[in-house]
Amino acid sequence: MNYGNIVQGKFLTRPNRFVAYAEIDGRIEKCHVKNTGRCRELLTEGCTVWLERSFSKDRKTAFDLVAVQKGERLINMDSYAPNKAAGEFLPKLFPEGNIRAEYTHGDSRFDFYIEEKERKILLEVKGVTLENDGIVMFPDAPTERGIKHLNGLIQALSEGFETYIMFVIQMENVRYFTPNYDTHPQFGETLKRAAESGVKILAYDCKVTPGSMEINKGVEIKL
Repeated sequence: MNYGNIVQGKFLTRPNRFVAYAEIDGRIEKCHVKNTGRCRELLTEGCTVWLERSFSKDRKTAFDLVAVQKGERLINMDSYAPNKAAGEFLPKLFPEGNIRAEYTHGDSRFDFYIEEKERKILLEVKGVTLENDGIVMFPDAPTERGIKHLNGLIQALSEGFETYIMFVIQMENVRYFTPNYDTHPQFGETLKRAAESGVKILAYDCKVTPGSMEINKGVEIKL
């Protein structure tokens, strides 16, 4: 997936989940943050960020904050990017599949529904931006919605579906993926139960540039 009109800036402050201020070409600009997570370890004062400029007259902000430099590591932090990248990647996993985005089953909406010959597949995508010493974790904040999705995938197994959860790691060259038990132990325990029930767990890193993100290769999973 690709962005257009990418510019570099310096992060200043984030007064709320949706808004940040960055210095761009010597001007202080109000920006939209395309991630409602905490991202405290990413958005530190003075860090380098990349923003996509919009020329729409209907917007309140002219820029979307999409990526951040964390030391030597470039991390995409756009919450919409994992689904877009997954949509481009899934035909490689299911080459004969009919892939549909956003599918409601039971009381949950899943990111993808795939029919491949006799197979009926539900797949949920989660973006991962939290990293520490090459170890990547999800979630970065408690997620009751994530637990609901996992329980929905477990239930769908009993109804004849294949079910997957795919963690799209929005950076490259990581050591392994693990649930963030410190932040939300219940999510980690539910993920373990899902795996034991037959839900397939996938994790992939991504090649990231300031203006693009592409799913790259599988990452070791430690539950």
